[in-house]
Amino acid sequence: MHHVLYRVLGSNREIEDVVQDAFVQIFRSIGSYRGESSLSRWCCTIAMRAAYAAMDRRRRSPSGTDDAAELHHQGPSVAEQLAVRDAAHRLYRALERMDDKHRVAFALAVIDERPLQEVAELTESSVSAVKTRVFRARRELLRRAAKDPALADYLGHLAEESAP
Repeated sequence: MHHVLYRVLGSNREIEDVVQDAFVQIFRSIGSYRGESSLSRWCCTIAMRAAYAAMDRRRRSPSGTDDAAELHHQGPSVAEQLAVRDAAHRLYRALERMDDKHRVAFALAVIDERPLQEVAELTESSVSAVKTRVFRARRELLRRAAKDPALADYLGHLAEESAP
């Protein structure tokens, strides 16, 4: 769940609180688990609900989010690390300005490279709704990237990594 929430929220700052909220919700509703999906998928669905609630709370009480997303790479130079970190920070700032459903769909499908069917199940949506949300998120990000070369370059790398 931590990994999924990191991809969606983009920062470790509030993930621990959201994970804790999700576990409390799981504990309270474990009696309603019917076994129609795997337990881990059911837990991730609850975690997505907790993420939506956290994003809603964040949106209602704006604060500076200047922490760059933490990325782990092997061996790049300091300059390359800073450039990637800056680009990731720009990506997550752009994602914060987006509709929550579009953001989550994009983060899970593109950044975390999950299959659309799984994203649909995690977000309790149809596959076509997920495709539409990913498309709209990508279109919004490309619109922003037209004014931001660092973001454009980073999105290009994301597209290369997620290509089959």
